[in-house]
Amino acid sequence: MIKLKTNKDIEILAESGEILSSTLKKVAAAATPGVKLAFLDQLAEDNIRRAGGKPAFLNYWPEGAQKPYPASLCTSIGSTIVHGIPGGYSLKAGDVLKIDLGVDYNGHFTDSATTVIVGGTDDKNIQRLISGTKEALDNAILACVIGGRLGDIGAAVEGTAKRRGLRPVEALAGHGVGFMPHEDPMVWNFGNKGTGIILKEGLVIAIEPMLTLGHPDIVEMPDGSYKTMDNSITAHFEHTVAITEEGPRVLTA
Repeated sequence: MIKLKTNKDIEILAESGEILSSTLKKVAAAATPGVKLAFLDQLAEDNIRRAGGKPAFLNYWPEGAQKPYPASLCTSIGSTIVHGIPGGYSLKAGDVLKIDLGVDYNGHFTDSATTVIVGGTDDKNIQRLISGTKEALDNAILACVIGGRLGDIGAAVEGTAKRRGLRPVEALAGHGVGFMPHEDPMVWNFGNKGTGIILKEGLVIAIEPMLTLGHPDIVEMPDGSYKTMDNSITAHFEHTVAITEEGPRVLTA
């Protein structure tokens, strides 16, 4: 069931999103060659707690998972798309690192993700992947208007991906968010304009394009992470967005 948010809810979510945004920027800046993923995880947790929030992912047990998630941060490298668990791995120059984070602030949940190239790269295909995935998110956000349709969002992602020579990972999706880390509706990264539920004021969703340079088929790993079946590199960007009378409001900017 979809749970719309009041103006008061959205203001609290904006506070949650501010904590998340500042934390994600610090983690991304710290993701340099030689840094361990476990360090980034601790950095995220410490920053969230100092700001008065809680890590939304830590010990979160989503439906269908075999066990609770053991960290505050999801760190996914290369062909790993999402849900990579931070541990003792030391980052290397050229790693394509997806950083996904959730914040619980006074029972109001936000979700956001970014992709960084550790140490930078001259690889034009990787640069196209990163910029194309970010562009897909930006275009999807523009579709978040009252009276629009959920399919407009997926069509924006899919259309951007096609223009940039990329492919959406179709088996994974965004979702509603706000009172829980994951709520209805599912927000797919493909679709047809003019289809799906009508977008209403107070709907808050996490839009998260996950695009690949290769084939979109995926495989679930024993640790609960997801990888591309052909080991192609992926990128992932995400924002929590509220649909308001003034247009889309990005709560995790």
